[in-house]
Amino acid sequence: MPRHPFRVNQRRRRPVSLAGMPLWRPAPAPGRYGALLIVLIAGYLLSAFIQAHWVESLQVVLFTVAMVLALRSSSVSRRAVRVLLFAAVVGVPVFFALSISTATGNVGTGIANIWTGLVLLVAVVMIVHRVLTFGTVTLQSIYGAFSAYLILGLMFASFFGAIYHFSGGVFFANNQPGNTQTFQYFSFTTLTTLGYGDFTAMYNSGRAVAVMEALTGQVFLATLVARLVAAFRTSGDQESSSGDRES
Repeated sequence: MPRHPFRVNQRRRRPVSLAGMPLWRPAPAPGRYGALLIVLIAGYLLSAFIQAHWVESLQVVLFTVAMVLALRSSSVSRRAVRVLLFAAVVGVPVFFALSISTATGNVGTGIANIWTGLVLLVAVVMIVHRVLTFGTVTLQSIYGAFSAYLILGLMFASFFGAIYHFSGGVFFANNQPGNTQTFQYFSFTTLTTLGYGDFTAMYNSGRAVAVMEALTGQVFLATLVARLVAAFRTSGDQESSSGDRES
């Protein structure tokens, strides 16, 4: 039986490849950030209500898991995924041991805080890049934006903790205590520019990082909120235009 002449033209075209890499790829689906948000809130509440040294060590694990969850919803290359997963698998036990061990002292805990801050920095970059590529506002994009904002506060709190441990156990003025709870409180009040004034950085290093956090918080809100509003308007315009065509 001869083929229909139009069936040849109806074959599915495959993407042209160059050196084994496709020239075009379908648009990736929106990421899923519900589990990430739960991990972040759990880590924050755990450190806020339990004052123990092991909580700070546990955060090394929890926030690395948060980075892996952000990596799962990112659009980075496979090679970058492998590198980040390898760094997470190797880094978690090493920096957990440095944080919980009493033999390493403040230096070991400070190094672990830097690791936590860098892990959260990688996570927030991947989340923000992913959310900014959303075509429309979804529940997952809201979860992602809120997760990124939480990560920013926790990231700067880790850097404040590193400065505290590298400065001989002193960070706040007026002999205010320095621990995970106060660093997170100071970080989020700085990020949101509330400025209660009950905790202030004593040294120039802490003040410089606090200024960077305040500026980052303002730019973050202005950029991300504006992008979400623009995406919301775009989706609303598309729905109204499709409704007009149907009518």
